[in-house]
Amino acid sequence: MTVVSLVLLAVVALAPALSLRPDLPAWLAPVLSTVALAGAAAAASASTAVHGFDYAVTLVLTMLAAITGGGPAVLAAFRIARRQPDAGPEPAASGPGGGAPIPGPLRGGRVIGILERAAVAGAVLAGWPEGIAIVLAVKGLARYPELREPQASEQFIIGTGTSVLWALAVCGVGWSLLT
Repeated sequence: MTVVSLVLLAVVALAPALSLRPDLPAWLAPVLSTVALAGAAAAASASTAVHGFDYAVTLVLTMLAAITGGGPAVLAAFRIARRQPDAGPEPAASGPGGGAPIPGPLRGGRVIGILERAAVAGAVLAGWPEGIAIVLAVKGLARYPELREPQASEQFIIGTGTSVLWALAVCGVGWSLLT
């Protein structure tokens, strides 16, 4: 079951590449990532603790899946949030995978999200969950001046919440394999 879990973690890490293809539906990458993560969790719960090479592979795949899989998850959360009655007007332009780009005042969100998920996953896998609080505090302080603009606080909360929850879910699978 360890091999199945590791293969599914690799699928989770690679699935976001599907969102780069404009001919594929925007929902494909987040759905595939989520289903593969659920399968990896089920397989990891039925396996024993990994050692040696498998330990290293587990760490690498867990970090990669946490970092890459969070991007499509955040975009999916933004799409769902825009469908709510109080979401406001739809943007006119189209983004990768046929989905509309996420409008808003917060710039650099993709790169910051990658760094955020890497820091959260690293802290959890290192056995230092307190590091999550530091990551969130630094991000909140750095973004504080921008959060006064319209929709900025909602974008911040939805993006950060989804990103951190994704990283924690992936790390839960990785931790299950490691212990």
